Amino acid sequence: MFSMEPTAQTAPSQFGIEDILLTQGLLTQAQVTTIKQAALKTGQPAENLIIQQKLVPPGKLAAAKSQILGVPFISLDGKTISPEILKFVPEATARRYHLVPFEQKNNQLFVVMVDPLDLQVIQFIEKSSNLSVKPYLGLPEDIDKAVSDHYTQNLSSEVTSALKQVTDLQQKVEDNAPEDKAEVIHEAPVANIATQLLEFAVKAKASDIHIEPGEENTRVRYRIDGILHEKILLPRGVHDALISRIKILSGLKIEEKRLPQDGRFSYTSSKSIYDLRVSTVPTVHGEKVVMRLLPKSTKAPTLQDLGLRGASLKNLETQILRPHGIILICGPTGSGKTTTLYSILTRISTTKVNIATIEDPVEYQIPGANQVQVNTTIGLTFASALRSFLRQDPNIILVGEVRDNETADLAIQAALTGHQVFSTLHTNTASGSIPRLLDMGMEPFLIASSLNVSVGQRILRKICSNCKQNYPAPAEVAENIKRVLGSFIDGAKPVVLYKGAGCSQCGNSGYLGRVGIYEVLPMSNGIMKLILARSSDDQIEKQAVEEGMITLKQDGYLKAIEGVTTLEEVLRVAED
Repeated sequence: MFSMEPTAQTAPSQFGIEDILLTQGLLTQAQVTTIKQAALKTGQPAENLIIQQKLVPPGKLAAAKSQILGVPFISLDGKTISPEILKFVPEATARRYHLVPFEQKNNQLFVVMVDPLDLQVIQFIEKSSNLSVKPYLGLPEDIDKAVSDHYTQNLSSEVTSALKQVTDLQQKVEDNAPEDKAEVIHEAPVANIATQLLEFAVKAKASDIHIEPGEENTRVRYRIDGILHEKILLPRGVHDALISRIKILSGLKIEEKRLPQDGRFSYTSSKSIYDLRVSTVPTVHGEKVVMRLLPKSTKAPTLQDLGLRGASLKNLETQILRPHGIILICGPTGSGKTTTLYSILTRISTTKVNIATIEDPVEYQIPGANQVQVNTTIGLTFASALRSFLRQDPNIILVGEVRDNETADLAIQAALTGHQVFSTLHTNTASGSIPRLLDMGMEPFLIASSLNVSVGQRILRKICSNCKQNYPAPAEVAENIKRVLGSFIDGAKPVVLYKGAGCSQCGNSGYLGRVGIYEVLPMSNGIMKLILARSSDDQIEKQAVEEGMITLKQDGYLKAIEGVTTLEEVLRVAED
């Protein structure tokens, strides 16, 4: 949510910004005296000296400045701006004068500006928008980021144009034949809105689109590099028509709004063909839709591309060459488990082996593999398909996920009878897979005999290479990194970390692309003894580390000091 700082109308003229900060307890009397002396000596404004010395946080400084100017201060952090508001100020004007409109009430347009006293610009906006402008003071970086976030890639302008057509059609129908309103709204304008939302997802390399109805408007969020970003707000009146359009494309029942529905359709952009999985659920404000984009032409990346390297890569490569046994890929939802499985299968798929997969859903096409999709409505489950696969003379079986006792039991039996079985498991660590199988009722001796390797993984964002910067790690952070990594790094050298400053290529986020962090736990005599003794996952992990396993956190820290990602990302996804 955005926030407004309370401000007084106008401070006494003899008061400077340093005096305001003194009354707020943000500067000491000694600091104020020093600033005033330096201002007299150098001729620089006190504000510039405070900024140079970083004495006060930018937001607090701007709030104090707003009291001097008698203009309210606003922070745009987390504020989503409707395209209907952005249309009042062209992008070129917003960029040139560092301002952005963020709200309209009645005949008044609220505009946040770096210079809210620029009357010439205010008069220009009032004349072009035919609205009265209420200026607000904002941080330059906040305003520039808002302009980049909301004007980029023409999403707002394209959707605004389509919304205007919808409004014109609605008015035309209401003036003539109200009973035909629904049919007219479902035509070109709404189709254009849906297309623009999809095109933006393709350009931004988003994996999911969330269309969520609210009480007053509909918000559209995109999952980019694993993080949801709110990009646009749509008028509440267009929601039902937009959802109906998506339902038509997905082959879903338009009139059914009380029950969840699942569908899919294909979308062709200028760059590629995408398979979209569509899910609808009823909420108190209407139906919410989530669309997952799956590029049809995308080839599975190599294990090195995913982020596996060193001992972890060697251990996994050794295990996937074994002719039988189970290989488990572990991690929470959205951690890239399926992509890792596809990378492994693509590597070992040849004309000499018969590969059968059962997935929910089939996300990539693997040349030479016989891929089957789960369909629970007709009884095609992981377990039933796995049972049928054993009669198809397979060498390699991929089970999308071990969800229940029956599937786990069949997977173990298949591994013990000479098949190579790959699957995923929802556990936080590689060692956690073993207690999970025990909880499913699997016997310890069967797990020890069939499990070849368990891999734990997470996905985190990569630093944008275009705006990457390095900085020395704070002493406390450096000490923690050295303690966690131990002999993996030279403890005598200073620790250097990296971050992205933010640029146009990464949408000012500082991140671009994703990479995995991994821990690979191969079966050994020591691990087998712990399994037979029904030991905890902590004991199993301790034994694996003693045998040389690199943990998720260690792999993340190594990638952080190599400049692949930030320490904050590692702690976000790998911290217990």
